[in-house]
Amino acid sequence: MTGIGQKTWVIRSARADELHLLAAIEIDAFGALHEAGAVACEPTSLPLNVLEQSRAEDLLFVAVDGDDRPFGFLAGIRKDGSVYIAEIDVVRRWQKQGVGRRLMEAVIAAARTQGAAGVTLTTDRQVAFNAPFYASMGFRILEGEERPAVLTQILENEVAHGADRLRRVAMALRF
Repeated sequence: MTGIGQKTWVIRSARADELHLLAAIEIDAFGALHEAGAVACEPTSLPLNVLEQSRAEDLLFVAVDGDDRPFGFLAGIRKDGSVYIAEIDVVRRWQKQGVGRRLMEAVIAAARTQGAAGVTLTTDRQVAFNAPFYASMGFRILEGEERPAVLTQILENEVAHGADRLRRVAMALRF
């Protein structure tokens, strides 16, 4: 258990009976992205089949409070030999307390254990808790030909759904 002030919490693998709780976490966290100007669209949540795939691949982690209630999660999936971060969210009242970093550390450790080539993601380049945060963990922006086609396709899909092309980037931490 990690303690922050009076709050105690832990990172663990998600259980199947918790998947329905993750959409509310994602939608709450969306508010912080919206306020930071990273998104202009309506909030959405990952489809259940993506969460199920992430859990089946042992890449779905939750941050839970002292009562074992999830308040953050990270969903990774295997893509092109790496682990792709499909989503990471922490409810606003728990943000800026190291939870996102611990979720990232859990998926990085899992990716290493599973023999992945690294961890990849797409994110906003300007918001402090996006690209600069990931850079602080050793991720770097992938440009041009060093960016795998699968990440280029994901970026194009994000732009097609309302993301700002100039703000979206692909990043990777290679092992």
